[in-house]
Amino acid sequence: MTKTPMDIALDEARAAAARGEVPVGAVILDPATRDVIAAAGNRTRELNDPTAHAEILAIRAACAARRDERLTGLDLYVTLEPCAMCAGAISFARLRRLYYGADDPKGGAITSGPRFFGQPTCHHAPEIYDGIGGEAAATLLRDFFRQKR
Repeated sequence: MTKTPMDIALDEARAAAARGEVPVGAVILDPATRDVIAAAGNRTRELNDPTAHAEILAIRAACAARRDERLTGLDLYVTLEPCAMCAGAISFARLRRLYYGADDPKGGAITSGPRFFGQPTCHHAPEIYDGIGGEAAATLLRDFFRQKR
């Protein structure tokens, strides 16, 4: 059975958890060809970089692969609602669609908190689809933090 982009993002999140990182994974897909352009999991601790969120790393890799700072026409799948930093990067990269799993009431910026894409200063807003793989992503996060306590 072929894995969905969210299945791949969940695999990236599991790999992040195995590294001791908050389990968030992201995949950038070309919907025209169904090719995965980039996939990443959180690496903030490993890289000592507070910007090394899964979304940022996937965007960087996709931009490098495309040799372009714009990812017009591509879709991002991420296991957790993006934060404001990642929402800004998604907007600047001009991603076509954002699919995300679990809501993040504390740190999310899409349907929670500042609702980044609804702000008048937002230059580009992708189409947004939430709840994709949300239960699996939420369970992964709950289990990770339960083990940390």
